[in-house]
Amino acid sequence: MNVLKEFFGYGGYTRTPEGAYSWQHLLYTGIMISIMIGLAVFLGLRNRSKDDATKNKVLIWAAILIDGFEIFKLIIFATRAHSIASLKTSLPLFLCSIQLITIPVAAFTKGKVKEAAMDFVTLFGILGGIAGTIGAAQNYNAYPVLAFDNMVSATTHCISAFAGLYIILAGMLTLKKENIWIVASILMTFILLAMIVNKIIDYNYMFLRNHDGTPYVIFYNMVNGNKILYPITVVLAFVVYGAIFYSVFYLIKYLNQKKAS
Repeated sequence: MNVLKEFFGYGGYTRTPEGAYSWQHLLYTGIMISIMIGLAVFLGLRNRSKDDATKNKVLIWAAILIDGFEIFKLIIFATRAHSIASLKTSLPLFLCSIQLITIPVAAFTKGKVKEAAMDFVTLFGILGGIAGTIGAAQNYNAYPVLAFDNMVSATTHCISAFAGLYIILAGMLTLKKENIWIVASILMTFILLAMIVNKIIDYNYMFLRNHDGTPYVIFYNMVNGNKILYPITVVLAFVVYGAIFYSVFYLIKYLNQKKAS
């Protein structure tokens, strides 16, 4: 019972965190990422030539698992804090946690909405999966590596990355030009919501106020922590990243078509 309490953090963790970029942090996240890549490659290549329904089953499972782990996390957090109000800092308003919504949308809808959701998952799921495991320095400074907080975070981030990589390898990615506005709308909607909620509850969703020990420190230092320029820089980084991703995709597509002709 004491072991379970210690793992789930009831009463607080008594173990000293191993720290950001410690060998324990890198080993654990390395194992998780390796498993994620292995499963995505195996299932993606296996299903590449199969029908859409078969391909989509994997996304359905990814949606069930990522939201299932998240719901379990919220239950643990609420019971640990003896308050539902504590969950106000666990809303899906980080770039990574948007996948809690977009993966199910990609799995359970059709048409343009499904295509745009898959595009979004691919664009930011892989990026968020890596940044939220290896780059989540603040978590590994705060909690032991083998503790619930870090393990559930690494699991959900890796599911996001898995879904994005699987979509590519299974041949489900479209990145259609006519769907770009939907992808952009999803991103901007969550950014605006994050900004509003940050103001209301004095929090740091989407890391728009401070880097909090994450790789966002690069942008923070670029503008010397300016409270106006920093969030603008973060949003611009999202846009530039998306533009580069789309450009590379279209370049590869063009070269393949030229080669085929």
